[in-house]
Parts: sequence; structure tokens; C-alpha cells
Amino acid sequence: MIRFFLKERISDLEFREGRRVTLEEIARATGIHRTTLSKIVNKKGYNCTIDNLDKLCAYFGCKIEELAEHRPGVPSAGQ
Repeated sequence: MIRFFLKERISDLEFREGRRVTLEEIARATGIHRTTLSKIVNKKGYNCTIDNLDKLCAYFGCKIEELAEHRPGVPSAGQ
């Protein structure tokens, strides 16, 4: 299963900038629909596209391993 760290990246950005960062703001900046962002944050095992991961890495200025990790042996929500 792939585990996403979107909540953590949002929290880090909020701390650095001293303000609240919303999914709507991220959606506007990246072109990723707000519903998709919500699913990445809340749905275990969500199937995210590489394009969206690339956009999120660019937005947060992070490496892919700071945004997602592979958890071997952990079944996804659909299994």
C-alpha cells in the first residue's frame, strides 16, 4: 500500500508560513481538484496519479519520499 503524507506537508507549510493552508488553496495552485486532495488526505490506499504527485511535490518543494511511501504487506482499502 502507498501511504501519503499530505497532512504532514500541509502542517509543515502552515508552520513555516504562520498561517492556515486549505485544500482549496492547494487545489487552485496545483490544478488538482479539491475532492481529489481530500481523498488523498482521508482515504486509505487512494489511487493517486503520478501527475498529481508531481504537482504536489512542486507545490510543497519536496521529494516524492516526503510525500508518499510504500508500506509492504499492508493491504490497501480495496483489498
